[in-house]
Amino acid sequence: MSQEQTLPSTGSADGNESGNGLSKRTLGVPALVFMIIAASAPLTVIGGGVPSNFAVSTNLGVPLSFIVLGVCVALFSVGYAAMSSHIRNAGAFYAYISQGLGRATGVGASWVALVSYNAMQVGIYGLFGFALASFINDKLSTNIPWWAAALVGFVIVGWLGVNKVDFSAKVIGVLVAGEFLAVIVFDVISFAVQPEGVSSVGLAPSDLFTASVGATLAFSMAAFMGFESAAIYSEEAKDPKRSIARATYIAVGIIAVFYALSSWAMIIGTGPSNIITESQQQGPDLVFNFLTTNGAVIVSDTAQVLFVTSLLAALIAFHNAVARYAFSLGREGVLPRSLARVNRRHAPVAGSLAQSALAIVMLAIFAIAGTGSDLGTLYPVLTFFSWLTNTGAFGLVLLLVMISVAVIGYFRKHAAGYSLWTRIVAPALAALTLGTVFVLIVVNFNVLIGSDGFSPLSWILPALVVVPGIAGLFWGLRLKKKRPEIYRGIGFGGASDTSA
Repeated sequence: MSQEQTLPSTGSADGNESGNGLSKRTLGVPALVFMIIAASAPLTVIGGGVPSNFAVSTNLGVPLSFIVLGVCVALFSVGYAAMSSHIRNAGAFYAYISQGLGRATGVGASWVALVSYNAMQVGIYGLFGFALASFINDKLSTNIPWWAAALVGFVIVGWLGVNKVDFSAKVIGVLVAGEFLAVIVFDVISFAVQPEGVSSVGLAPSDLFTASVGATLAFSMAAFMGFESAAIYSEEAKDPKRSIARATYIAVGIIAVFYALSSWAMIIGTGPSNIITESQQQGPDLVFNFLTTNGAVIVSDTAQVLFVTSLLAALIAFHNAVARYAFSLGREGVLPRSLARVNRRHAPVAGSLAQSALAIVMLAIFAIAGTGSDLGTLYPVLTFFSWLTNTGAFGLVLLLVMISVAVIGYFRKHAAGYSLWTRIVAPALAALTLGTVFVLIVVNFNVLIGSDGFSPLSWILPALVVVPGIAGLFWGLRLKKKRPEIYRGIGFGGASDTSA
C-alpha cells in the first residue's frame, strides 16, 4: 500500500474516519490551548518582546497594553467562536472569509494567510538559531554559526510535521509548561526584589496613552499572534462544536493576564525609573541577567534553555498551521491537489514538506546574505527574525479585521439562535478596534523592523502580503468563470455548495 494518499476533490470539510483525511477526534481542549499558547511563545514574549517594547516605545504602559488588546481580541473571539461551531475546515481564515464575504475574497485571504503564517514561522528560525548558537558558544567556547543551530530546529520541526498532530501537541505541551514555569519564577523573584517597591506603574491609563501608544500596541499585538489557530485544528478536534470556542477563550484570557502580570513584574523587579534604560542597554538579556543576579546561574541557564525551546514550540505550531492551510487549499483545488496529500499518520505531508522546503530556501538566502554583515551576531535577529515576523503580524491582523466583517456577513444568513451581540455588535467592535491596531502597525512599521525614518522595506515587506492577496482575489474570480465546479466548493472543503 502506498504511504501517501490524495483526497478526492469532493471530500467534505469534515472528512472521514478512514485514511484519506486528517486525524479525527484527536485534540481536546488542553491540547488546543497548548497549541495556541505555543504559537504565542510566552518566554519569547517576556524575554524578548517586552524589553524590546520598553526600549523602542519608551512607554511604561506595556502591561496595560496587553489588557487593552486582550479586550479587542476577546471581542473578535465572540463571533469567531460562534462560526467555529458551523465551519470545520483546516483552512480556518480562508473558509470563514469565503463563507462570510464571498469565495473570491476567501481565496485572496487564503494567499494572505499562507504568506503571513510562512513569514511568522520562517522568521522565527532567525531568533532560534541566534539563541541556540549563543548559548552553546558561551557555555562550550565554540563558534557555531547561527544558521547551523537553526538547522537543528529545522530537522526537528520537519520530522514532527509529518507525524500525527497529537504527538506534536504532547511535545508542545511539555515545552509550554516549562516556559510558564520559567516566567513564573522570574515574576516571583521580581516581586521579592522590588528595588523601588510595588506600585501601579504600568497599569495606569496615563502610562499607556501617551504619544507612543501606537508603537506600544503594535509591538504588543505580536504577542497575541496564533490565538486564532484553534480553528485550524477543527477537523482534528474531539468536539469541534465546543472545544474550539473554549480553547480560544481560555487561551486569550491566559495570554492577556499572564503577559500583563509578567511585564508589570519586570517593571517592579527592575524599578520603574530604570526599566526603559535597562531595556535599551540589555535588550533580551535583561531577564536572564536579572535571574543570574537575583537568583542563580543555574536558574538563568535553565531559563535560556527554555527560551530556545519556547522558540522551537512556536516553530512547530506555525509549521502545523501552514501545512493545514496548504492541505485545505489543495483539497479544494484552489492550489495543486497534490498539496492535499496525507500519509498513514493522517499528517498533511505534502503541505508540511512544502513549508519545510520554503523554510530551508529562506534560511539559506539569509545565511549567505549575512556573511560579513556589519550587524555581526545580531544579524539574524535584526533582519531575518524582525523583518519576517513583523510582516507576518501585519498580514494576520489584516485577516482578523476581515474575519470580523465576515462574521457579520455569515450570520446574516445563519442568524437563528444567536443574539444581536454575537452576530453584529461584538464583531463590529472587533473590526473597529483591530482595524485601529492595523493602522497603527502600518504607521509604525518602520519602527517595528528597526528602521530609522523612511525605508523601502517599510512598504516592500507589507507589499509581500498585500500583492498575493490581490492576486488571489483575481484567481478566485478566474475560477468562478473558468472552473465553476471548483469555485462552488471554495470554503466548503471541496464539496459543492448549492448557493454558489
